[in-house]
This record gives sequence, structure tokens and C-alpha cells, in this order.
Amino acid sequence: MDARGDHIAIDVEAMASKLERKLSGNLVMPSRCSIFRIPNILSRHTRNAYVPNAFAIGPFHHDSHYLKPTEKIKQKYLLDLISRLSNPDPSISLDTKLIRNFTKAISDVQDDAREYYAGPVDMEVDEFVEMLVLDGCFIIELFRKNAYPGLRNKDDPIFTMSCLLQFLHHDLILLENQIPWLVLDILFEQTKTTSIDEKPLVQLAIEFFPSLLIKSSPRLTHTPSNLSIIQNHENKHILDLLRNSLILKSTIIKKSKNDWQHIRSATSLRDSGITFMRDVVSESILDIKFSPKRGVMAIPPLLIQETAETVFRNLISLEQCCANYKPIITCYAVLLDNLIDTNEDIQLLDKNKIIVNWLNNDDAAKFFNRLYIDTYVKENYYYHLTYDVNKYCKRRWHKYRRVLMRDYFKHPWALISVIAAFVALVLTFLQTVYAMK
Repeated sequence: MDARGDHIAIDVEAMASKLERKLSGNLVMPSRCSIFRIPNILSRHTRNAYVPNAFAIGPFHHDSHYLKPTEKIKQKYLLDLISRLSNPDPSISLDTKLIRNFTKAISDVQDDAREYYAGPVDMEVDEFVEMLVLDGCFIIELFRKNAYPGLRNKDDPIFTMSCLLQFLHHDLILLENQIPWLVLDILFEQTKTTSIDEKPLVQLAIEFFPSLLIKSSPRLTHTPSNLSIIQNHENKHILDLLRNSLILKSTIIKKSKNDWQHIRSATSLRDSGITFMRDVVSESILDIKFSPKRGVMAIPPLLIQETAETVFRNLISLEQCCANYKPIITCYAVLLDNLIDTNEDIQLLDKNKIIVNWLNNDDAAKFFNRLYIDTYVKENYYYHLTYDVNKYCKRRWHKYRRVLMRDYFKHPWALISVIAAFVALVLTFLQTVYAMK
């Protein structure tokens, strides 16, 4: 009995000590934390939307063997950058002082940089700093070469092979494949020259992704005021910057409500008397509006192409994983899923030039239907819109007017026949009244 009791006491002490050691660590998630491995509940549906195709950026995919070949491209871009800054004459050896400056600058902030990653980064300090310098210089040099074609070499693989540029448009927007904006900003300032850099880093980054969600349009012209708003906002990494470029120009972020109302599909709303119009005025794709007086839903045009699913899924994952992020993009995805059920809905929106669809209609419809599966959304930023739409649809007169316009006023001859029938009815009525008198 006593022996057994002593044995139990020893086990309890051991377990208590082990638990105490676990509790002694820092269990608070840093406020900067914004780069996550995608939770399995989100990634299990479409894993390809979250993993890089060719380029590893940051620590999470750094050791992936299939991404090693492009490390040489990143090294070549760093070499190009140093050569341009040190001396344009290729016969003169490189200025190694620049590399030391880059390394020193990033070493000073490497502790802060680690706080951007959720969970421990299993890399030694030297390896971590080297990775940040290489990846950071590669990205800012890529953005510069995209904006200033004169910096590109004739044999540049990224701008001479269309597949690599397409890979980068995919790889640089992945939540798992980010480095802190802090690192990019420091390296950009260290390498900035008055003879080349006319644009701020924020503008270079946004211009590298010109057609992710919208085809080229005057709405996308980034005015100095718009860029200033985005630049002055805290951007945590490239994906966060792209999200800010959408939401900071939107008007829907001002109102939200913890309530949801489902609305009908686009074809069903059309049959209820609602018409759809392409909105070319709004500066954000998020600004979907409805006018109850006119029965018109105005929707900014959206480009659906191969990278669209990757963009939306990673933006939604960022909102789901990052603390204090409002589910604005997620609400937009829910609303589009309500509007688009079948390929007929896609055809209707495509006809009104609202959806610019580069996929087949069935794939596009399925894309919206499965976009936000397993996500949690508490706030609804489209509550007032859905409330007004549902209220409008409950009035039968709008549906009757729609049928009247469709069946009788669609063609001139049909309109003439309706007018003739009305005139005949009036004359018959007058004749009857006259006969009675």
C-alpha cells in the first residue's frame, strides 16, 4: 500500500514538473503574427491552392527539394542587384560591403521577423537571416524589373519564360510563402537609388499583380491618395498588402451586423424583377450596391481565371487565422456563392459584363460554391444589402412588372399590339357608356 502510494507520488511529481516546464515558455501569440501554415480543415479541399509551384519564400517551404532549382534564379537576382549598386562594369569585382550591410540590417530585426510566423521557425539565426536577405532582395529586384524593363537582362528566365512569371503570381500570394513586409521595406530602402526608383515599394508590389481579380480598368489606376492610404497602413506581408488594397478603398467596411440573410441566385433575382448592372465607378470589387427604388444591383466586374481560387482561398485563410482580422473577403465570397448556383447564373452575370470568366461555366460555378467551406463568419458586411434585396423580392408587383416587360414590351411589335389592345378596350368602354346614355 505504502509502496504503491510512493510510486504514485513520484509519477505525479514528474508529470507536474513536465507541465510546469511547458507553462514556463511564452504562450502569448505576438501581435505581429500573421504568417501561418494553413490548417488542415481549410487545406484539405484544395491543397494546390496553398503550396508554391516553383519558388520557396520564407521558412515553411525552404527545404522542399522540388523548389531548390529556382534558388539559382534568386541568387542571380541578388547578384544583379549588387552589381548595379556597386559598379556597372562587370570586370570589377563585387562590392562585398553591400552584402554585409544587408546582412547587418536584417540581423538587427531578425527577432522581430520571427514574431510574424506562427509557431517556431526551426532555423539557426545565420540560416534564417541569409534566407530573409536572399528572398527579400529577390522580391524587390523582381518588382523593380517588372516596373522598369530596362533593368532586365536579355536572358532573364522570369521575363522570357511565361510559365515562371505565372508561377510567381501564384507563389507570392500564398499565406505559407511570405516574409515580413518589414524585411522588404528595409532592403528596399538600402538599395534605393534616385536614378531608378521613381515609385514606392507599395506601388511596385501592387503593379506586379495587375490582373489577379480584375481585368485592366480605369478603376485600378492607383492615385497618390489611394497609395498613401495603403502605404501608411500597417502591411504585414505581400498577401496582407493585397487585401489592404481591396478593403481600404471599399465603403462596405464601415457597416456590419452579426446577422445573416440568404439571398436568391442571380437568375432567381432576375425573375423577381431585379436587374444587374456593371459598376465601373467603385474603386473596390467589394462594393456591391442595391437600389430598392430602381431594383438595380450594381456589381464591380470580377475576373475569374486560374489564379482566382488561389487568391480568394489565401485571403480567406488570412482572415480566418490572423487575430483581429475582419472577415470582409469571406463575406464577399459568401455573397457571390448566394448569387451563383449554376452556370445559368454565370451566363447572366457574364452577359452583363460583371463576371469576366476565363473558365468554363460549370467550373466557375463550382469554384464559388466551395470557396468558403469550413470557414466561420460572424460579422456580415452585406446585411443591409441582403435585407433590401429580400424585402424587394417579397413585393409581387416587381415580378409582374418583370413578366410584363419580358413578354410584352421586349419587341416593338409586341408593344404596338399591347397599345392597340388597350386603345380597343378604351373605345369599347366608351361605346358601351355612350349606348347606355
